[in-house]
Amino acid sequence: MARIALDAMGGDHAPGEIVAGAAVAAAHGVEVVLVGDPGRLGPLAEEHGFAGEIVEAGEVVEMGDDPGRAIREKPDSSVAVAARLVREGKVDGFVSAGSTGAAMASAAIIVGRIEGVLRPTIASIFPTPSSPTVMLDSGANPEVKPEHLLQFAEMGAAIAEIYFGADRARVGLLNIGEEKSKGRPLDRAAYELLERSALNFVGNVEGRDIATGAADVIVTDGFTGNVFLKTVEGAAALINQLILEQISDLDPELKQALMPALINIKDRLDYESVGGAHLIGAKGVVVIAHGSSRRRAIANAVQMAADGAERGLVQRVRELITA
Repeated sequence: MARIALDAMGGDHAPGEIVAGAAVAAAHGVEVVLVGDPGRLGPLAEEHGFAGEIVEAGEVVEMGDDPGRAIREKPDSSVAVAARLVREGKVDGFVSAGSTGAAMASAAIIVGRIEGVLRPTIASIFPTPSSPTVMLDSGANPEVKPEHLLQFAEMGAAIAEIYFGADRARVGLLNIGEEKSKGRPLDRAAYELLERSALNFVGNVEGRDIATGAADVIVTDGFTGNVFLKTVEGAAALINQLILEQISDLDPELKQALMPALINIKDRLDYESVGGAHLIGAKGVVVIAHGSSRRRAIANAVQMAADGAERGLVQRVRELITA
């Protein structure tokens, strides 16, 4: 059974929804360690039926704090303590819905990078009609070099293999056209590296191709990836709203008949069904949850971290990077 530390003080709805999510994850077999203020977490744990361990952390990294400085100046912050538990081998990974920058800094400074990893990257998972697609970077590295994109592809292939059983994962490069000559100098140089690599590179893919399952792994820089991620989140919220508006005036019996299919669509579009995104490249499993996560998303993020730990994600990344 995987043992996952959860930053209970990070996120818009901390600590109440975080503790509630921990209770859900624990009920599904994950050993969760809450990290934060015991005085606040104890009563919440009792309220939600969480009987797991609580590790004390006396500080919190606020959203307005400089991430790198905060990790150094607030060594007793909940996210830093969670990362330290990973480094010391007391847990198999950690999850945080707090400051993304602080989670990244904790992973880099405290947990440490896998040898050979140039830059850790955020890997997001998108639903498609067939198997999900992994896209990275989703925001960790706004400016990159071609060799970074090559390595992102290698790490993304590990996720596709570990989570979705993708043998020889198909890798695409996000671009403005399919032709090899398209894009910025960065994209054209990355294309050459990917084409010469041992990866199963399928060429350039466009934004619309992500939803079609054209590739198992899609790579881009963190600026482009984050803009795409936020656009998809907004589009999904809009679609959900339009569905609700359209069914409000339907005949009750017809509405009842359609409801299971509509709920299924809503769930597939909802980021809470995935829970979070891997910060991949660290020596331990690190999952970053959405800042607005509530209990369902937190529980799924913890499950994602547990799955990564149990399936040997870090070791597989290490093998692909050094191959």
